[in-house]
Amino acid sequence: MTSSTGQVPRAWLTVGLLWFVALLNYLDRVMITTMRESLTEAIPMTDAQFGLLTTVFLVVYALLSPIAGFLADRWSRSRIVFGSLFIWSALTWLTGYAKTYDQLLVVRALMGASQAAYIPASLALIADYHRGATRSFATGVHVTGISIGSGLGGVGGWMAETSGWDYAFKFFGLVGIAYAVVLIFLLRDAPADAAETVALSDPHRKPRFGEAVASLFRSGSFLLLIVFWGLIGLTGWAVVGWMPTYLGEQFQLKQGVAGMSATGYHHLASLLGLLIGGAWADRWSRTNNRGRILVPAIGLGVAATGVLLVATTGQFGLAIAGLMLYGLSRSFTDANLMPILCQVSDPRYRATGFGILNMSACLVGGMTIYLGGVMRDANINLSILFQCAAVGLIVCAGILLLVRPISRGKSDDAAI
Repeated sequence: MTSSTGQVPRAWLTVGLLWFVALLNYLDRVMITTMRESLTEAIPMTDAQFGLLTTVFLVVYALLSPIAGFLADRWSRSRIVFGSLFIWSALTWLTGYAKTYDQLLVVRALMGASQAAYIPASLALIADYHRGATRSFATGVHVTGISIGSGLGGVGGWMAETSGWDYAFKFFGLVGIAYAVVLIFLLRDAPADAAETVALSDPHRKPRFGEAVASLFRSGSFLLLIVFWGLIGLTGWAVVGWMPTYLGEQFQLKQGVAGMSATGYHHLASLLGLLIGGAWADRWSRTNNRGRILVPAIGLGVAATGVLLVATTGQFGLAIAGLMLYGLSRSFTDANLMPILCQVSDPRYRATGFGILNMSACLVGGMTIYLGGVMRDANINLSILFQCAAVGLIVCAGILLLVRPISRGKSDDAAI
């Protein structure tokens, strides 16, 4: 049964359950970037090799994302979420026992494979439950978990300073395993009567991968989203992978302070931005079918200004202000990407579609992090990387404005 707002029972419970999974998802993947000094002292490696630890994660994550998304379209989304959480948490725990660089590289690659299934499945599950007037806001609330998880990544640097680099991995790995057990009993797929049945879909056929890809790539707007999300990955992973190092060296900060500064302020601001961007887009979409496109486009223009400020200022306070401005406005996109995808694609293939978008973003992002390491080895200032990222954000805003939703008669946003 669906309410007048396009929700079905357990809609907000599902968002709440997934919120903590999202937090762990990003905390487990990014905390390694905040403990470079402790990790390289224990396991010697070059800066390029340190960057490669995140790059290999992202490359594997990217290549498997379309398949992982398709599995969430074909089978139980809730079971996919559970399996992904359990496996990556076990691998996080095992990371703390690595003794060599090669062992670290292997476990990071396996983490990329296990985490690839989560985001497409969880966002599609939220879209199943929130069909109309609350879709962007519900997505934004969920992504606040990602933001907090990323922001808490600095805890990894602090734990590494106080208890050794391995402690954080062992601790948070066990937390994730315990929470996966909780999800077995509480997380459910949306009821069958909540599934959208629009003109583009045959709800009685199981999705096939080739058909899903063909359907998605016939949409010019989906192709634009691939380019758009790929360029977004350049900025996002440059900030995640190298901002702690950049701030530490630019302003002579200790590892723990640099890590918390790079992640904490930025992601604190993004919490507010996710809620504003989601609520604003939901409201605007009631009168303008492009509302969910226009809100993130505006946000990206503002975010570019924030990144440029960080890259060019010599004052720590202004750098933090730039990071917060970036976090606030860039997050409008995160609250609205899945809702935009729902406007341009067949509902049966939305998890597959998001997996393809993730592949684009992570391949670009992984190369960006590795490039940052190469630049440092060549004694090139990382500020150049962030200046290029700011230009990329402006280009992204222009690309997004070219996206055209399916007409209301065919779009699942017609539930609004």
